[in-house]
Amino acid sequence: MPANSGAEVIPARTLNGLYIWLDIAFLLFFLGLLLWQKRILTLLFALFGGVLYFVVDYGIFYRLLGTRVVENADPFWFLLWLSMSYGITNFAWIWLWIRKDEHLLEWSVLILCWWIACPLLSQNFGSGFETIRIYRGTGSYHGVMAGLLFIGYAILCVRNFRKPKEERVRIWWLLIIGVLVQFGWEFSLLITGIRDAGVMPLIVNSLIETNLGIPYIWFIWRAVSRHWQEDGRKIAAEPEAGSEPETETAANPG
Repeated sequence: MPANSGAEVIPARTLNGLYIWLDIAFLLFFLGLLLWQKRILTLLFALFGGVLYFVVDYGIFYRLLGTRVVENADPFWFLLWLSMSYGITNFAWIWLWIRKDEHLLEWSVLILCWWIACPLLSQNFGSGFETIRIYRGTGSYHGVMAGLLFIGYAILCVRNFRKPKEERVRIWWLLIIGVLVQFGWEFSLLITGIRDAGVMPLIVNSLIETNLGIPYIWFIWRAVSRHWQEDGRKIAAEPEAGSEPETETAANPG
């Protein structure tokens, strides 16, 4: 592993193969819960998050930039699992936060408890599995991430300047989401020994890595929720002002 030079933060993880199998079981359980609770938009956005993380982590960090290193595992399959794992949980949690889901506490406890339980279970019962180590440098792209962070929040600030108070985005709420979701992930990795000791990845990643996408995710959520309900049903278009419904059934469906 290269030495950490200057301001570069090098996040690293060490885990065993049992961690992966346990986590796959949890992901299937979690997606099943979302389906059962009719959180269809959350489920679809979670899967989108997994795919996006894979494109970034494998396609950009590993293949294009060469900053991601995977030891003792096939990089494609390992990074596919890793991306789906944190992509699904992070993006689902963000969506539930933004929409202020009525069971936000329950979903949050479920995710956070698993992030702590999975590594500890794998450490207790996974001694016969292969140990896998991964790490990545950040010096080549953290500046780009910081730029995207600034642009996203600048767009929201300018939007708020132009809107009356009741139509302004609660930027403080988005900041809380952006920082706390990544912090929960990083903190669980640190205290369970998966992440190498040191607070810099915890601080820097919590401020930048998930937070940079929150303004853009808010715009996606706003656009989607205007046309679709959380259970996947399309929202009926409101009749134009002054128009009359064609039938009584249309005026009072159901």
